[in-house]
Amino acid sequence: MTTTLRLDSLRLYTSEGEVNYDFESALTVLAGPTGVGKTTLLELIKYGFGAGDARLASVASDSVNDVVLEITIGVERYRVARSLDGEKSKNVRITDLRTQQRLPDHSTGDGEGSLNRFLLGKFGLPDDIRAAATRGKSIKAGSRVTFGDIFKYIYVPQYTINRDIVDARESYYSPKRRAVFELLFGLTDPEILALQSKATVLNGEIDAADLHLRTVLDFLRDSNTSSREDVEHALAESLIDQASATEELAILREELDPVIDRQTQTLRDLLTEAERSLAEANATAHEYVKQRDEITAERSRVEGDLARLHRMRDAGARLADIEFLVCPRCMQSLANRPLESDLCRVCLQPDPVSGAQDIGSYETQQLTLQLADMTEQSDQISTQLEKARKAIHDRASLVENLTSNLDKRTAERITPRLQAFSDASERLATARTKNEQLERVLRQWDRVADIEGEVATLQATQARLRADAESRKSALEKRKVEVLASLNEEFQKTVALLKIKTVTTASFDGESYLPIINGKIFTKSLMPGGGQMTATQIAYWVTLMEVALKLSSPFPSLLILDGPRLALNTATETCEAIYKRLVRLADESDGRAQLIVSDNELPADYQESFTQIVFTYTHPTVYTIPHPGEGEVETIDSVDE
Repeated sequence: MTTTLRLDSLRLYTSEGEVNYDFESALTVLAGPTGVGKTTLLELIKYGFGAGDARLASVASDSVNDVVLEITIGVERYRVARSLDGEKSKNVRITDLRTQQRLPDHSTGDGEGSLNRFLLGKFGLPDDIRAAATRGKSIKAGSRVTFGDIFKYIYVPQYTINRDIVDARESYYSPKRRAVFELLFGLTDPEILALQSKATVLNGEIDAADLHLRTVLDFLRDSNTSSREDVEHALAESLIDQASATEELAILREELDPVIDRQTQTLRDLLTEAERSLAEANATAHEYVKQRDEITAERSRVEGDLARLHRMRDAGARLADIEFLVCPRCMQSLANRPLESDLCRVCLQPDPVSGAQDIGSYETQQLTLQLADMTEQSDQISTQLEKARKAIHDRASLVENLTSNLDKRTAERITPRLQAFSDASERLATARTKNEQLERVLRQWDRVADIEGEVATLQATQARLRADAESRKSALEKRKVEVLASLNEEFQKTVALLKIKTVTTASFDGESYLPIINGKIFTKSLMPGGGQMTATQIAYWVTLMEVALKLSSPFPSLLILDGPRLALNTATETCEAIYKRLVRLADESDGRAQLIVSDNELPADYQESFTQIVFTYTHPTVYTIPHPGEGEVETIDSVDE
């Protein structure tokens, strides 16, 4: 059934007070001359829904602090509040009016906790729907469908009402426009769109795999690579050559084994022992050299200590002959100082001058003994080092002699077989190299087969996805025929009722769902900016709402039209017919639909058929803020889309 979406009230909190509007009727008309803020009010409603970038007039951006909407969605009612402050506007405050419970704040971005996800969920739609282009060779998953896209079927702005229908002139938007239309009329579902999106993405993967395949094949062709069959045949022959060379080498090895007789083995054992003994002799000599160097270093240290003691004894002897006449500290004279014999003139302690020559004699004796011991050790180590060097020379000569005898003996017995062994080894190496080359080529052909299999798998997956999508769409084909038939019938009747003089035939295109006027798509049959375009738009939107109510489509039950008489003469029959049709739609919907229309002047015959909210320059839409006067504001519709 039609998704109930109703705007119950609008509250604006401005710098000068609160502005309140209630929308209780099925049809409410905002009436007033150009510039009093009707479009400003509607753009603030769009801003409150977070449905894309709203065009905010200066009075809104400068004086309005918060926009508060009370809305009905299905059987639920919510209060949605959004600030116009730059940072605060990113969060929307939502209150459940049935339970009076404040819900967590929702962001105006995407993802978990977003207002977009919240509103789409109330329409029974996930927030990850993508509208992929089903025609051509697109490789993109498609743009994400948002509540802003659904809002394009709710709000028809003044700046597009006589120019375009749901951005039909923008080719990039076509896939999303078709997807949203089909969702709102039950002609598709999120599962079908997901299948189409996946199938479209596979276009890119198939193209990439196919390009890779062509690149590899071009490389194989340009490098004169043989076919897979030729390579496999050559590899089989090369493997036979490799096996033959391997077998011949095994035979030669068996023939060489008896050559290693007992005498040869003995020579090898002696050579091994001689080499081990030579290594031990080298290690011993190295250790002796290390010990000799350590003794030499220690001897130098002891000689330095002994020299220091000699210098100390010599200095003491020299100082003992000095007679101090003044105190070396305070410089007072010591010449007339009473002094007992054998006392020091300075410190008055017993004078040890007589024994000064014995200072350091003990240390000198100890150091002299150490030097003698180290000299003896050094001589012993030098003797051992000479023995070790002689042993190294003897063992090196033995190793050389044994090696020569062993080489001579083995050469006499093995040389005749070496050429055959060398030839067999060369054949084996050649066969292995050729095998590696052929195997690399085969791996390239295997890669070709893998890529071909990958392409086939991707194509099969894509075909399955498309078949699944088509199968699901086929189940809805009857629904589509019914919807299009109702749309065409209602559209033709509505166009006739609106008395659009230049329009003779009107229908819906079965693919784009856009109006076909006089046999041509409306963008080619109607000039933008004229009354014919505006009247056709009114007929289009009324038809959508009428058929949605009739067929219980999930189409939103709210329609907001801004300036339907923008390009029409107020006295024409078409103007009167438009309001007659809007009144009838409101009456026949039995409260299921809500229409909000803003216009300059209203036909007198229908002013009592709906609720009017009249605005003037002295009482503008944002009435807490004084209006600067007629012609003193820049209207929103003066800016091109």
